[in-house]
Amino acid sequence: MNQLILKPRLSEKAYGLSQAQTYTFDVVGNASKQNIAQAVSTQYNVSVARVNSTNVNGKSKRTFVSRRGKFVRGTRSDVKKAYVTLKKGDSIPIFAAEEEAEAKQEKVQETVQKAIEKEAKKEEQSSAPRRFGLGRRAAKRTGVRGNR
Repeated sequence: MNQLILKPRLSEKAYGLSQAQTYTFDVVGNASKQNIAQAVSTQYNVSVARVNSTNVNGKSKRTFVSRRGKFVRGTRSDVKKAYVTLKKGDSIPIFAAEEEAEAKQEKVQETVQKAIEKEAKKEEQSSAPRRFGLGRRAAKRTGVRGNR
């Protein structure tokens, strides 16, 4: 096999496994464990400790065709998954975008929290009683002599 196409699986389970140095890939059906290990090590420049692979049969599904009022039966494609465990210290930046998005969201939350605190502080300072609609010269206009 000249080149093996590795497609990373992006799911919650795959993300959890990636925290423990195990990455999940979709590979072609005739790929062997040695080919998978070699492809991962050359594409990502890491050293592979172990490869587990499994064949997942496609589910049979049915869809409704509205023109004829019938159901059409079919099956999804079969998939071969490879679980690649890397040696200690190596990692693949597959989920880097999700981690960057989480960091960005935390930064936005901090900015919002600072703005709320600033607004609360501003309200505390301006809690003195005000005469609305009279302006800065209200004290002069509402003196003993009355309005001018």
